[in-house]
Amino acid sequence: MEEPGFWTDTLRSGAEGSVGRRGGPCRRGYPAEFRRRVIDLLGTGRKVADVARDLGVSEQAVYGWRRQERIDRGLEAGVSTPERAELAAAKRRIRELEAELAVHRRATELLKETSGPKVGSRPSA
Repeated sequence: MEEPGFWTDTLRSGAEGSVGRRGGPCRRGYPAEFRRRVIDLLGTGRKVADVARDLGVSEQAVYGWRRQERIDRGLEAGVSTPERAELAAAKRRIRELEAELAVHRRATELLKETSGPKVGSRPSA
């Protein structure tokens, strides 16, 4: 059995001030080590409801972590954790590139408006 302070210390060190995956400030994140230990507890035969209650996390979170672990091991269909991280990085890069493209398009529009030919000017020879 783990020492009593482990779980609360792990939660404090990894969850305070974290930002959820959707960017909201109120969502608590849990460190990977904490999630791994929860999955290990389930592997010893403890029930999801008991583990969730004892550790102060929602049952839904524990079920989600267990499902993701099964996906990562190839026992269940779905997107694995490394694939999920790769997709998130790709989506982030796409957003950055789209924002950069929007800036360039806007700059092009502004330059077209201000750099039109002067009326009555003669072409240089």
